Amino acid sequence: MKTFGGPILFLDRSDINTDEIIPAKYLTEITKEDLKPYILEDLKLPGFEPKGVKTVQARVIVSRANFGCGSSREHAPWVFEVNGITAVIAASFARIFRQNMFNCGMAAIELPPADLELIFSHSGDDDAAMTIDIEAQTLTVSAAGKQKTISFDISPFDRALVMAGGWVDYADQKY
Repeated sequence: MKTFGGPILFLDRSDINTDEIIPAKYLTEITKEDLKPYILEDLKLPGFEPKGVKTVQARVIVSRANFGCGSSREHAPWVFEVNGITAVIAASFARIFRQNMFNCGMAAIELPPADLELIFSHSGDDDAAMTIDIEAQTLTVSAAGKQKTISFDISPFDRALVMAGGWVDYADQKY
């Protein structure tokens, strides 16, 4: 079974769009793997390095509201998938991006502002990591020798998609 979680990449901004996640000029690449080096290439945030160690090691992204807005392309979740990102945590998501995450077998978890603030309070901790239990609908943030568990909700169908590994695997199991 796929594990969810790992080191956290903090992207402290709302409205991160699909062109910042994977620039449109790379949409002609033939395979998902070909997208890998271009993850977050056009994202501009103070101190953020698209090819930096934190980006390369990240398995979870924590951001703000309206994550994945812009174009409805599947390439945005695909670039996360090939880079080992298993989940994105945000206050809200663009509808199509959110569903594309579930369809690809990754978690798109919405949290209220107070829970996001708690997680963001660890953005300066080099050891910030997260463990996510999709079935129990809990995530545990570990940083600076402390842990905090937070509950979240995913619809039963979206949870089934994630647990199956995505829409294609779900369909293979069910139909």
